[in-house]
Amino acid sequence: MDGEELTARAPLFSQVHFQIVQSARLNFSDAQALCKALVDNGAQDHSCQSPTGKIAIDEVSHIISATSDFPEYDAATDALKSVVKPEWVTASVAKGRLANPRSYSPDPRLYFSGLVLCCADIPEGDKDAIMGGVLATGGLYSSSVTKMVTHIVALTMDHEKCQMVLKKDLKCKIVLPHWFDDCLRIGKRLDEDPYLLPNPEILLKHPHDPIVETKKVDMQGATSPQPTELPRIERSDRPDTRQVEIFTGKKIMLSNDLKIGSHLRGTIEDLIGQGGGSVTGSVHKADVLICHYRESPEFRQASRARKDVGNLAWLYYLITHNTWTSPMRRLLHYPVSKYGLPGFDKFRISLSNYNGEARVYLENLAIAAGGAFTKTMKEDNTHLITAHQYSEKCDAAKEWNINMVNHLWLEDSYAKWQIQTLSNPRYTYFPPRTNLSGIVGQTQIDRHAMERHFYPPSSVEESEGGDTRRLSSRSLHQRNEQDSGQPGSSQKPPSSSDLMPYRTHSEINTPRASKPHKAHGPLRTPAASRIVVDGKENETPSTTSSRGAKDRAAAKLHDQAADIALYEKERKRVGGVIFGGRRKTSDDAISNDSRKRSSSKDDEMVTDEDARIAKRPKKSRQAPVMRLLLTGYKGWANSGKKEAEDKSRLRDMGVLVTQEPTQCTHLASPSILRTKKFVCALAHAPVVISTDYVDDCLAKDERLEPDDYLLNDPAGEERLGFVLSEAMSRAKNHRGRLLRGMTIYCTEPVKGGFDTYKAIIEANGGTCLLYKARASSATASRPTGPGGDPEGMADDETDYIYLISGPSPAEIPLWSRFRSMVHAAGKHPRVVETDWLLNSALRQQVHWNEGYQLTEERVNNGS
Repeated sequence: MDGEELTARAPLFSQVHFQIVQSARLNFSDAQALCKALVDNGAQDHSCQSPTGKIAIDEVSHIISATSDFPEYDAATDALKSVVKPEWVTASVAKGRLANPRSYSPDPRLYFSGLVLCCADIPEGDKDAIMGGVLATGGLYSSSVTKMVTHIVALTMDHEKCQMVLKKDLKCKIVLPHWFDDCLRIGKRLDEDPYLLPNPEILLKHPHDPIVETKKVDMQGATSPQPTELPRIERSDRPDTRQVEIFTGKKIMLSNDLKIGSHLRGTIEDLIGQGGGSVTGSVHKADVLICHYRESPEFRQASRARKDVGNLAWLYYLITHNTWTSPMRRLLHYPVSKYGLPGFDKFRISLSNYNGEARVYLENLAIAAGGAFTKTMKEDNTHLITAHQYSEKCDAAKEWNINMVNHLWLEDSYAKWQIQTLSNPRYTYFPPRTNLSGIVGQTQIDRHAMERHFYPPSSVEESEGGDTRRLSSRSLHQRNEQDSGQPGSSQKPPSSSDLMPYRTHSEINTPRASKPHKAHGPLRTPAASRIVVDGKENETPSTTSSRGAKDRAAAKLHDQAADIALYEKERKRVGGVIFGGRRKTSDDAISNDSRKRSSSKDDEMVTDEDARIAKRPKKSRQAPVMRLLLTGYKGWANSGKKEAEDKSRLRDMGVLVTQEPTQCTHLASPSILRTKKFVCALAHAPVVISTDYVDDCLAKDERLEPDDYLLNDPAGEERLGFVLSEAMSRAKNHRGRLLRGMTIYCTEPVKGGFDTYKAIIEANGGTCLLYKARASSATASRPTGPGGDPEGMADDETDYIYLISGPSPAEIPLWSRFRSMVHAAGKHPRVVETDWLLNSALRQQVHWNEGYQLTEERVNNGS
């Protein structure tokens, strides 16, 4: 054989059979250039074999497309065909070998596709993590800097790789590792600008500085499921001789649930005709269904047949751009649900930091999901969707404990048709110096979720006459709420009749724990008959002896179930079965008769659980005579075991040690204290006793009379300036309503913590709000008692509004803003020390003197 034949190499693309998909990102001239490059290197073009532009999935090995947005994409991926971006051709030619198709996939889930990353001065552990993350999301990693590298991850510009980029003027971006980390957290590719070296915004600018909003292009024609304007046809740049209209050869069905007039319907039919298609009234003959709701029988039939199903907005988009896009590509191009996402009707949603088409899109998406959208945010709102966490609404959401999330929570909940949990950090993370409005509209409809919820496989029988309400009833959706863990999951579960049309294959084939009925042929007990004829040649029929052995073994195992369960329980004890504590005695033995229901009145009914696991009956305890709250008690310091034992002994005496000030009947303390427990409990007028009571009860092993141990602390009363007995008398009259109707503000850095003073104020019937100097309205209601008289407050005190603060530098700037706010409300402001609240709660009387007031002059003088 000739030596030249041995060294001859096949062309680069000799085994590639391709077809190119043209789109707005890949125009006709670029497609022609790609085609020439492929054919010149041995590839075979199959475009000419399909004059309509439809891809022959069985004939091609590769589909060249700049986007996954073409009709045959799902079929191509199901058939394991390689769908690659145009850059795959260029990279393969440059390398001299076929590049990895995954790294050039247009799949939006592989958001690092086309990215070639190189690390500079990054620790080895972080470098490995970055490498794995890039490869998992469709990118490539290069250990050295080449012309193919698109990004370099570095901490500074001092590394030689970064200097090489500057020296050779390479077109690659040098970013901080924070960019990569934030992309992984969000699950989207973010804009690199805030992370670019040498002057990254995330390190140089203040977080509150205005964040530049990135340009959005994905929302055009997809902001509402109900368009208001007729579309206009746009021509592509292809020559007329090769022009392929968007609806060529396709039959379109317009569903009756669109509720459009005859004139508008005629106009739409004319536009479809201009696009090369025709209109039909049969869903079986149609290639495309246009409908508004997912609950119609036409929707189910077309979806199960894998036909394209979209709404009127999607149809208008196709006509306007004369370019194909999947109806699942954009959330509001897909038909909506008539009843909304289950549980979403309980949500009141507001938006912040989204503008233009992105804002309109999110408003309509929240409404389509079944929620209530409010332009202004109030305290009854449940969610704030924001692009970043710096705005007046964001500050208010933090004060009012409103859930603050990004738009991905709303999009994913709608796309997967299940309320997403807020514990997922993807929905509550806001990258620094990044406006997330730039990635709005990139989420696609989850096809498998739609099939599971709205058009299960056709083997599931539908109700006669196409009962559309049963096929999307709220009873089905309640099942989904239970899976999501969101509000609505506590509702009554749906009946089996309501769920029947929605049962999937796995649900149908799973045997239920119910008694089999003789009338059901296919349903059998686990012990099948000896010979079952089902068309399988190699099935060996069971014999009589084998069946009998199985029955005897099952019966024996059932009899030993209680012993096995008890053994497993004993095995978990400290020391194991041999040294593990008490055993099963003869008194605890379980007789076989205890498994059956006895008709004798003297016999005890034993449940299956009791029959499986023998339990020694617990010693019954009397109901607690007193509920004791302890504060300042030193007897259990650093001894958790002794504390548990003593509490158990006290419980046996009828004394229940509680941690809730609102539930205690007695408060034990060594003296008058200003602890959170003592002050909160005092509002509910418990009997205040000395902690000596606990020691004496434990020493004598009996419950003593608490009135003999009433707290007597003259030194504490003199130091704090009040008499405990008088305060208790006032507390009985107030019944926890000393501050009823009062709204008291508190700063966040205050000594002792905001939560401490909030608990004290709420224990006395007031409302405590965190003050951060944002615009608000100040109100002070006149606290009244049962008879309508002021509770423990002088008449001239009702017009004052209080701010509890400390003299720290972080709190002083808030005082002037607070005074301005209160004066604007026509009230009188008072910025006070924490002693004002503590002493008022201890006295059970709103007490004032000028010594409590904080002023800038007083702080400057050091007094």
